Amino acid sequence: MNIPMVEDSELLVPKQKYLSAGIHVGSKIRTKDMSRFIYRVRSDGLSMLNIKKTDEKIRVAAKFLARFPPKSILAVSARIYGFKPVRKFAEYTRSMSITGRILPGTLTNPQAPLYLEPEVVLVSDPRVDKQIHDEAVKIGLPVVALVDADNTLEYIDLAIPTNNKGRRALAFIFWLLTREVLRVRGDLPPDGELPEGYDAFATRIVGIK
Repeated sequence: MNIPMVEDSELLVPKQKYLSAGIHVGSKIRTKDMSRFIYRVRSDGLSMLNIKKTDEKIRVAAKFLARFPPKSILAVSARIYGFKPVRKFAEYTRSMSITGRILPGTLTNPQAPLYLEPEVVLVSDPRVDKQIHDEAVKIGLPVVALVDADNTLEYIDLAIPTNNKGRRALAFIFWLLTREVLRVRGDLPPDGELPEGYDAFATRIVGIK
């Protein structure tokens, strides 16, 4: 089975850009929750995610996040390959970010070393970023999450189906989401581009910067 029919004109970026970044290549483990986003399973067991649905969810997420004051958005990644994408997203959108180990109480304990009071949380993987996800749910914050075939959708308000483990995939999704948030806000023209391509969002393999 081929990739679902979709024209470049229907997408935020040409289909080939999505494919070259590998955002459609999901995990071998699949949950029932994610079946709606998977269009086939390859012979090697990897799940193929529907890029049209990814594109649709990026649009929705951008409009949703753009409703919040920049400094009230918290982007998080405990996964190494998510470090630079999250930091670049925060830099361009002027939001908060946390990368690496998340200390308990960050959202729930005013006495915590790093206590933050966001209005919405963006996580690169709800399983890996479980500490922040759990705390956000506990205090009633909306959660936007990048979700792969092995994730569940419990307590996720807005899910973006994508490969959320690969270096290039994470860089591409955060780059595209950044661009769309800025376009919706009016910080970029409707057809405006970021001054950097998505490779600038990619975490370096040797020496994380």
